[in-house]
Amino acid sequence: MAREAVIRGYLLEECLAWLLRGSGYRLLVSVEDDPVELEAQGQELRVRGRGTSHQVDVLGELAFTPAFSLPVRMFLEAKYYSTPCRLQVVRNAHGVIDDVNQNYANRPGAGRPQRRFHYAYALFSASGFTTEAQQYALAQQISLVDLSVSAFAWLLEPIALTAGKLYRRQNRFNVEKFPVSWLRVRLRALLGTVPAEDLPEIETGAPLFASAAEQVLVALAQALNAHQQTQLLLGFPAAPFVLALRAEDKAAFRTFAAKRPSHPVRIRRLGGDPGEWLASPVEDENAYQLAFTMPEQVEQWISGNEDERVARTRQIKSDLLSAITIYDEDGYGEQLVYRLRYAPGSLRRR
Repeated sequence: MAREAVIRGYLLEECLAWLLRGSGYRLLVSVEDDPVELEAQGQELRVRGRGTSHQVDVLGELAFTPAFSLPVRMFLEAKYYSTPCRLQVVRNAHGVIDDVNQNYANRPGAGRPQRRFHYAYALFSASGFTTEAQQYALAQQISLVDLSVSAFAWLLEPIALTAGKLYRRQNRFNVEKFPVSWLRVRLRALLGTVPAEDLPEIETGAPLFASAAEQVLVALAQALNAHQQTQLLLGFPAAPFVLALRAEDKAAFRTFAAKRPSHPVRIRRLGGDPGEWLASPVEDENAYQLAFTMPEQVEQWISGNEDERVARTRQIKSDLLSAITIYDEDGYGEQLVYRLRYAPGSLRRR
């Protein structure tokens, strides 16, 4: 039987995949999406590496290819622990990425050139990360996203409630092996993360549990859809990490950015623990607000010297947050790119 914390992690991964589907990523769900790079072992989807293949639960492919680079694919892993995520998890992520990014061999006479991808890894944690994990991730360019801030309570609370219900139902119906693949397929269907025709038919082997669990999953999907205007966007700054940007009203952001795909923004550090930041357009600060957190190492450096706190905050904005690129989708399958440019105080006054 699966532990409740493990079930929370499964649910969180699928909910994040739902949130990120509009950030320029499409979900790869079967070998048919790429028979060269992907393979199946039972109901598991795996990515081929140089040494072995690696199981992947959520794998997205960015619709845009950065200039002078390879198409980007991202492993998404989520942990819903009661304690901060430790170094071992981040170290495992780096081992996977290092292996799959080396899976290329020049085969003379093979004919058709082989496509290559750049694989990235994003780890989301409901309880943050230890200092060791953060230091290692920053050095190895593994993106860590801390969901412990209050801005994500609307997401974490229904997931925790749902996990508790599923955990009790598996015990009630004596489910020896939790049907993870069935859970993922049902959630993807209910949330519309993947087109219905692309989803496989999977049986649980426990029909009584499936019937009871279906009702719980429907309730979760309804709770999330009630927040469909509250969307998570991926922001790519000039730094070795990714920002999880939360829009209180994504429609307002889209309306503004559609007319000004590249525009100057004001960035404020609100402080707190963990520290929250806000980005808003210089032209009209009430048009939208994007909330995000920075890696703890950055926050510790800023707060390490009270006399220099303001100067260090300004330096982080000018260096690491000078430009933030956001990938989006217009709802009709068209991919969009926005660029937020940090405007120093002198420029805002002019």
